[in-house]
Amino acid sequence: MRSMFTNPVLIKELKLRFRAFKSFSGIMFYLLALSIFVFGFIFVSMEFNLSGFINSQESVLLFSLLTFVQLALTLFITPGMTAGSISSEREKQTLNILLTTAQSSFQIIFGKMSSSIVFLLLLLIAGLPIYSLVFLFGGVSPTQLLVIFAFLILTMLAIGSIGVMFSTILRKTILSMIVTYGSMLFLTGVTAFFFLISMRMNVSSTTGVTSPSIFAYFWGTINPIALMMTLISPEMLEEFYEVTKIHFPIWAGYLIFYSIVTVVCLFIAIKRLRVNMKKAR
Repeated sequence: MRSMFTNPVLIKELKLRFRAFKSFSGIMFYLLALSIFVFGFIFVSMEFNLSGFINSQESVLLFSLLTFVQLALTLFITPGMTAGSISSEREKQTLNILLTTAQSSFQIIFGKMSSSIVFLLLLLIAGLPIYSLVFLFGGVSPTQLLVIFAFLILTMLAIGSIGVMFSTILRKTILSMIVTYGSMLFLTGVTAFFFLISMRMNVSSTTGVTSPSIFAYFWGTINPIALMMTLISPEMLEEFYEVTKIHFPIWAGYLIFYSIVTVVCLFIAIKRLRVNMKKAR
């Protein structure tokens, strides 16, 4: 455990990332855009509201919009930051030098992925003061916010491990990014399509009665957008259970699936790292 925090690769990557001006300028512009959106929403809502203040329903709507913004941040920025972690070293011809050091494959993979995850966590944490504005108007509990952030962190780890795995297997960064973004498209769009198809096929053509659908439950469970909707709205969760006829907690299925994905992807990346070095010789 101690080697994780004294990892030279992680320390070097963190120094390079957080000393760069573009990192902090990116955080500044992100918070600026988020602030303009939030205060603009509050101003417009107060202007068109006859009572002159924001009610709890509008506060929940603002919280939902902010949550989906954070989800989009996780889905579209994480692949770009992790898919080139190993392949870029290979393209710069520094990977073989890195592999000749005393660092193990686990330390290299862990350091590369963790530096990107830490930066994304900083983005999420930096947005917390803006998130806290919704508590002024009611409708959202702190527990719900903690659950949302735990979900985002799990999703971030899973996507980061997928990006590192493809970056290790594939030699070109651009190809690794394409495949990683393709995986995100599958997990968000294709799974939603399969969910609708599974539900349609599960309805009896004679009686019109819907029986329990394991496939529909599976495709809906692993979809990040579907889980986000159920976390924000309890009514959506009850409707999901009613449609699939399976009442196993959707968050538990999501946790199990993406925990397995994270472990498997990191295991493949660690095992394939030195294999690629031998092939290059």
